[in-house]
Amino acid sequence: MGDSLFNVRSATTLDIPMLIELRGVLLDGTNASYSSRTPEACARWRAAYRTWLSSTLGANDNVRVLAVEHRDSGQVIGCATGIIDARGPTAANPNGLSGWVQSVVVAPQFRAKGIARELMTTLLRWFDNREVRTVVLQTTEDGAQLYSSLGFQPSGERLLVRQETPR
Repeated sequence: MGDSLFNVRSATTLDIPMLIELRGVLLDGTNASYSSRTPEACARWRAAYRTWLSSTLGANDNVRVLAVEHRDSGQVIGCATGIIDARGPTAANPNGLSGWVQSVVVAPQFRAKGIARELMTTLLRWFDNREVRTVVLQTTEDGAQLYSSLGFQPSGERLLVRQETPR
């Protein structure tokens, strides 16, 4: 994106309202298992996410939330989150550090401009600088080609999820 109209940077607490709205593109009213299906569920995840962002941004060295800012307007038009956790070492991952990518979202009117690629490149560089050699993500059909071009491939394992409905 070099001299483009977009700037990828670390998110700040001032970005929280827009980060919530962007994540809502993924979590509200879709067919995904993690989607909110009622107004109450939507309000619940949004409040919890606001709290999580407020306590995490700038305070947790193992979480990086990125924001893409439109240089002219200053509007946040995209985001992505990288999380590092320590797992048991394996032959393929001797230090046990594992990265998780979530919430890669670009506002619909700004898609197909290389913004998601720039977000992912920035996160992958961060993981690499932290010696995280295994990075996992879950994708939609729309994102599959991008992630494949960045070296992600199906693991051949089945993703199983046990998810209880909040009470």
